[in-house]
Amino acid sequence: MNLSGPLLLVGCGKMGGALLEGWLGRGLDPASVWIVEPSGDHLRAFLDRGVHQVAAADALPRDLKPALIVLAVKPQMLEAALPQYRGFAEAGAAVLSIAAGWRIAAFEEVLGSQTPVVRAMPNTPAAVGRGMTVLCANAHCDGALRGLAGDLLAAVGETAWVEDEGLIDPVTAVSGGGPAYVFLLIECLAEAGEKAGLPADLAMQLARVTVSGAGALVDQSSEPAATLRKNVTSPAGTTLEALNVLMAEDGLQPLMTEAIAAATARSRELG
Repeated sequence: MNLSGPLLLVGCGKMGGALLEGWLGRGLDPASVWIVEPSGDHLRAFLDRGVHQVAAADALPRDLKPALIVLAVKPQMLEAALPQYRGFAEAGAAVLSIAAGWRIAAFEEVLGSQTPVVRAMPNTPAAVGRGMTVLCANAHCDGALRGLAGDLLAAVGETAWVEDEGLIDPVTAVSGGGPAYVFLLIECLAEAGEKAGLPADLAMQLARVTVSGAGALVDQSSEPAATLRKNVTSPAGTTLEALNVLMAEDGLQPLMTEAIAAATARSRELG
């Protein structure tokens, strides 16, 4: 990770902490990192490694000149917090935001129209290094900054780029919210198992291990998901009977399509 100056991380909750852990694991110098986070109690492991932490932006050293500001606070907190970082942007800092709903134009309006801005949408499996992040940059980002932003997010999983910022909305719907849909699948599968007569704890164990195992299999296999599905489905067998329900005209696909459309629309509204 080639940084020309300090990295300023604004917000270090679960996602910010996962990112920082990934960066340090890839060799980022802890002494080059400054965190703005009201409480340092949960940051002790980072502070012990040499990372700096302040409770608010006005407590940062006056001579600090970060090369990159990573915004990892909740979207509803940005409106009040963002203006405090305009001076850093005017001094040359680029911005990488993982705040949902905030358009690149909004950052340019607050921080300055010439500010290099990368907008990223990661998801919660980043906490275990298995995240998926899609990034989009404005016209002021050069190849070096795009490479740096990609490297920073690759520390917690896979990455992809889009040139059309409008695609971040369906990205948010599919991968940003996707883990919640998978967790719901586990809940539904376990409940269905209970109703079929299984003890509750066994039904949940079967659901959790089956879904996580299937995820690992699709990740490690070169076969398309459709092929893996067919490999499990014997002619005239039990799995086929279930798939006849799930793949019916009113089955899972139209329901998922409707759900993604609703989430995409809400993402556009928030922006």
